[in-house]
Amino acid sequence: MDKKTTIIIIGIILILAIISYFVGFNPINYYKFKIVFINAGKADSTVVVYKDKTYVIDTGEEDNFDRLETEIKSTGKGKVDVLILTHFDKDHIGCAYKLIEKYDIKEVYQSNVPKDSEYYSKYIEVLNKKNITPNTIEGDKTIEDDKFKMVINGPDKVYEDDPSNNSSLIISIKYNNKSFLLMGDALNDRMEDYMKNHFGKYDIIKLPHHGDYLKQDDKLIEVFKPKGVIVSSNDIDKKLKSLIEEKKLELYYTADSDGYMWKEW
Repeated sequence: MDKKTTIIIIGIILILAIISYFVGFNPINYYKFKIVFINAGKADSTVVVYKDKTYVIDTGEEDNFDRLETEIKSTGKGKVDVLILTHFDKDHIGCAYKLIEKYDIKEVYQSNVPKDSEYYSKYIEVLNKKNITPNTIEGDKTIEDDKFKMVINGPDKVYEDDPSNNSSLIISIKYNNKSFLLMGDALNDRMEDYMKNHFGKYDIIKLPHHGDYLKQDDKLIEVFKPKGVIVSSNDIDKKLKSLIEEKKLELYYTADSDGYMWKEW
C-alpha cells in the first residue's frame, strides 16, 4: 500500500470516528445483546440492547438522565426504540419526559394506574407534544425476535392496597441461555397473582421495592430459582439479606455503581 492510499484510509477512518462521536454511534460497542441495571441510586433504570434495538425500562429520578443517556450512547446505537415504564412513581419515571423529548421513541408501554404528580404531568405533556399514544399493558405482551424474547406483564385490575406499586409491569427477558426477571415495585398481592400463571427459572431477578422485605420474596425465589438478585438501593432489610444469604444467591446493588451488566458481542 503506497503512502497516498494509507493517508486516504486514515483520513476516512478519522472522519467516520468524528461523525460517530456526534451521532452517538460506536461500532466497537455494537453488541448482539446487552443488559445493564444502571447506577440510579434508590431508583430504577435498565437498558437492554438486542441487535439494532434499544429498550429502556424505567428512567430513574430526574437527575439520573445524564447517566442513562451515557449508557444509551455507549450501546453503539445512540437511540431509544422502546420505553417501558413499570409504574408512575417518580423514582421510575423521573426523567421519562426528557427521554421522550430528546429521542424518537417508537413505542411506549405503561401500567394501568395514572398518578397525580409533577412528573406524570410532564410525561403526558411530552407524549401529546410528540403525538405518541402509549400502550397500557394488561396481561402478557410478547416481543420476540430470533434468540430474544421479552414478555411484559401488566395487571388486569386495580389493587386496593398501594395501587401505584401494585400496578407495576413485570418483565421477563430471555436471550440464548440467559434470563432476567424485573419485578418493578410489585408488592405482595401483585407478586402472588403473577406467580399463579408464570413459571420457569431465571439467572437474575431484579427484586421489587428497593431492598424492602416482602412476604412473597421467599416464594418468588422458590418459584423462579435465580442465581442472583438485584436490589435498587444501597440498603437492604436484614430479613431479606438473611434470605438471600440462606439461598446462597449473588447480591447486586445499583446505588454505588451499575448493579449488574451482561453482554454478548
